[in-house]
Amino acid sequence: MNWSVELPAASTGQRLLTAMLRASTRLVFRTGMHPWLPPSVQRRVLRLATLSAPRARGVSIETGQLGGVPCEWLCSSRDNGWVLLYLHGGAFMVGSPQTHRAITTCLAAHSGARICALDYRLAPEHPWPAAADDALAAYRALLEQGQPAERIVIAGDSAGGQLTLSTALRLRDAGLPLPAALVCFSPVTDLSGATWHEPPAGDPLLSGAWLEQGVAAYCPSGVDRGAPLLSPLNTDLSGLPPLLVQVGEDEHLLSQSLRLRDSAGLDLRLEVYPGQWHVFQINCALLQVARLAMQRVVEFLQEKGCR
Repeated sequence: MNWSVELPAASTGQRLLTAMLRASTRLVFRTGMHPWLPPSVQRRVLRLATLSAPRARGVSIETGQLGGVPCEWLCSSRDNGWVLLYLHGGAFMVGSPQTHRAITTCLAAHSGARICALDYRLAPEHPWPAAADDALAAYRALLEQGQPAERIVIAGDSAGGQLTLSTALRLRDAGLPLPAALVCFSPVTDLSGATWHEPPAGDPLLSGAWLEQGVAAYCPSGVDRGAPLLSPLNTDLSGLPPLLVQVGEDEHLLSQSLRLRDSAGLDLRLEVYPGQWHVFQINCALLQVARLAMQRVVEFLQEKGCR
């Protein structure tokens, strides 16, 4: 089932803040994240741009490793025995656990699960399947440590959403225990570029040229971008765990989420948020609509037993 989420009337302050965040997001991503800049520079820009992002309180952060992959563990005082493996976005070439703490601290504070934000290898230094292998290795390590699969969730945004789906597919095809649920924020589901949406209001974050830079870095010459593990829309998604997808109405990847409705046998909950852009949930400490989206994630997890 899919639906457009009904949003409460926004106050004047929220409307002004939304306009300011939309403008600042466009400025950062049209200048400091421009495809003519090398990934090394873009990584520094994104790190600086997210330094001041508010985070949820009462969450401890510790560095560690999982399956040989660096990570951050984010925990609140309430531990319900669940683990959420979080795979950050960034077009496969930028981003880190630090840049996405607004999301991961919120999940840790409100879900009761321990959050493992994975610092997977980035392209172009490490092209496909490096990031996918890191995600799989981390999940396998959780199982080897005795974490029950029925108390694991895999989640991610944008490129991390693609990694979430590809990891679940690899687990299914290998006959390994599947996680209890999957959560994707604005996932990339078609790396071929054939599925693209042009929102009338524009997407202040994502651009075709920037995404192409990242995809080309992750999938160098000779790699079939339309292969099932790279473009999940091109394969059978039946048998995957229950999947929650949240996507903004004003983003280029809207159609890549909407087309998931055509996947037979997929237990899908699809939420479309009017007036929102790519991975708007990162503003959950500032925007009422982003807080609502994160609240619905927590409610989804609670339905699966994460209490």
